[in-house]
Amino acid sequence: MFRIMIVEDDEKIRAIVTDALRKWQFEVVETTSFHDLMNVYKAQQPHLILLDVNLPVYDGFYWCQQIRTVSKVPIIFLSSRSQNMDVIMAINMGGDDYIQKPFDLGILVAKVNALLRRNYTYQDDNMQLTRHQLVLHLSNSTVRYQDQTAELSRNESLIMQTMMRNAGRIVTRDELMQVLWNDDQFVDDNTLTVNVNRLRRKIASLGLEEFISTRKGLGYIVE
Repeated sequence: MFRIMIVEDDEKIRAIVTDALRKWQFEVVETTSFHDLMNVYKAQQPHLILLDVNLPVYDGFYWCQQIRTVSKVPIIFLSSRSQNMDVIMAINMGGDDYIQKPFDLGILVAKVNALLRRNYTYQDDNMQLTRHQLVLHLSNSTVRYQDQTAELSRNESLIMQTMMRNAGRIVTRDELMQVLWNDDQFVDDNTLTVNVNRLRRKIASLGLEEFISTRKGLGYIVE
């Protein structure tokens, strides 16, 4: 059974979300230890975290950054903030998705299921993709070019897989959003841009420039 940890200081929202997830047979861990979240995480070892942005003591961005120092556990932000900068901040801190309050419980559960399916449906450990001497290892979400290696987030790895499997053709932004979030109508366009740009910087740091090219108005391509 998958364990979901909810970090939300609004008791009403926490109770509603907990009830919805338990109906889907998830084990739910509710925490009110907002000053000591890392120890709660280490003790519970959840498979996914629902993380509010506005929290007592430290905000969700801070805790996401702390969790990312020890784990790649999927994190979905829940927030009443609607500014593009908040979405960008959430993704930059290592979040996998961002859901604005008030939200539809059906959409929340769908996103939780999608993230769990993608993160815990393991692939062949020896499986890898290669293009222009750059190797993507699917088992551990790393890329290697010559003697340099970089770790990828879940979203970055999915983008790389999609681009490399479709090398030689343009992959549209809509296609990538479907791969990452199932339904692009609920995702701000800037969120994809942040993920692609961050992936490009990691590849460039390995010494391979312009691996992913932009086709203005169309999408992206790996030649």
